[in-house]
Amino acid sequence: MFIKTNDKVKVIAGKDKGKEGVVVRVFPGKDRVVVKGVNLVKKHQKPSNANPNGGIVEEEAPIHVSNVMLIDPSTNEATRVSFKVVDGKKVRVSKKSGNTIEFKD
Repeated sequence: MFIKTNDKVKVIAGKDKGKEGVVVRVFPGKDRVVVKGVNLVKKHQKPSNANPNGGIVEEEAPIHVSNVMLIDPSTNEATRVSFKVVDGKKVRVSKKSGNTIEFKD
């Protein structure tokens, strides 16, 4: 999978098309990612110790990885990703700019 946690991505398909956000969580086995502020769903919560009133809570749901595109940090544009071995290490490379993609955590 070419998307990692803390990557900045752009949604290219679905109801949130055009939105940008940061990947909060990755599910590689299911090919899904959770992006902050994207694919918000309302969940009904029963009262509990953590949430004594209960009610309706809005939270992010997973979105398929094919519906998001990585944003190149050097150009701030959505780009496809390839892989290259540099100094014995596998790195991600932007198809648009040719630069290696490294995000600061």
